Amino acid sequence: MEFVLPNLPYPYDALEPHIDAQTMEIHHQKHHGAYLTNLKNALEKYPDWAAKPFQEILGSISKLPEDIRTAVRNNGGGHWNHSFFWPLMTPKSTGKPVGKLAEAITKTFGSFEAFQEKFAAAAMGRFGSGWAWLIWQNGQLVIGSTPNQDNPLMDISEFKGRPILGLDVWEHAYYLRYQNRRADYIKAWWNVINWEQAEQNFLSAQK
Repeated sequence: MEFVLPNLPYPYDALEPHIDAQTMEIHHQKHHGAYLTNLKNALEKYPDWAAKPFQEILGSISKLPEDIRTAVRNNGGGHWNHSFFWPLMTPKSTGKPVGKLAEAITKTFGSFEAFQEKFAAAAMGRFGSGWAWLIWQNGQLVIGSTPNQDNPLMDISEFKGRPILGLDVWEHAYYLRYQNRRADYIKAWWNVINWEQAEQNFLSAQK
């Protein structure tokens, strides 16, 4: 993943009515853009670190120079999380998991509906800002969450694994349309999940 703001694979209004165009534009241009700018500024005086693969940097947060550790944790996490998040949405969602991921979800959680309930609980249960995740951990699917812009790739995370699906539950992801109704945002999000991308993430996670 390069230190550039990725283009969305759809127009800002493509996820309407579930996620509004104004939220998508501000979220992408302003929030994600700011994380990227701050990340590059933090790494600027440490070119040896800046030259490393980005996932290697995230996996070594605890080893970063102390004066940039927090900035890279917050802004590097914000850049990676959002770059991972955008392709996981589409205006042409299949509505349910596909392929091997569909089989694994049913095997692990009993049904897609049971998975939805547990994932939504993780998203609702994250106090304040953060992310809900479906990850591949020690050969199995696991649901959990991380605070702020932490993610399961970070060596400082208490919830580690290979991300397959992630949901941003920061208020900036939904407040313009849903105000404080996080549950309504989560319910709407199920309508725009790109399950084909999630399937690709799942297959990659097992390699």
